[in-house]
Amino acid sequence: MFNLHDIWTFFLAFFLTLPLVTIVHEAGHVLVARIFGARIKFAIGTGKPLIKIGPLEINRMYFMEGWCQYTELKYNKVWSHVLIYLSGSIFNLIVILLINFLIYQGIFSVHIFFYQFVYFSVYFIFFSLFPYRNGEGKPSDGMAIYDVIRYGTAEDPID
Repeated sequence: MFNLHDIWTFFLAFFLTLPLVTIVHEAGHVLVARIFGARIKFAIGTGKPLIKIGPLEINRMYFMEGWCQYTELKYNKVWSHVLIYLSGSIFNLIVILLINFLIYQGIFSVHIFFYQFVYFSVYFIFFSLFPYRNGEGKPSDGMAIYDVIRYGTAEDPID
């Protein structure tokens, strides 16, 4: 049952844990895109920019979603685009497995923060790989993968 004592846990989850999960997810896209020689631009959150540091943009609603765009791939093949779109979810999965391993080894104690982190990571994996377009017509990672494979084009369908 949710009560007033749980409100702080909710705020911690919403304003700290969810953005950390987003950072892990976007870091996956960024790292793999860089491996393939891409120039990247990525953001944490939506709305007007708060801070811009190189290719990173942190927006006012930093706790809501994120995105990564890339251009100028040196290895501009369909499979490289697929790997870039998959890498966010792969990073989330790796961190889930790492957290569970560290808890199992006794390095991390069982804590609500880790439950929330894993929960939000699973949520991110599901909804990023589920193929759909948002209200603005931008594809999820799953839809972008589908588009790249279906049309056989090595273009970034986000642009």
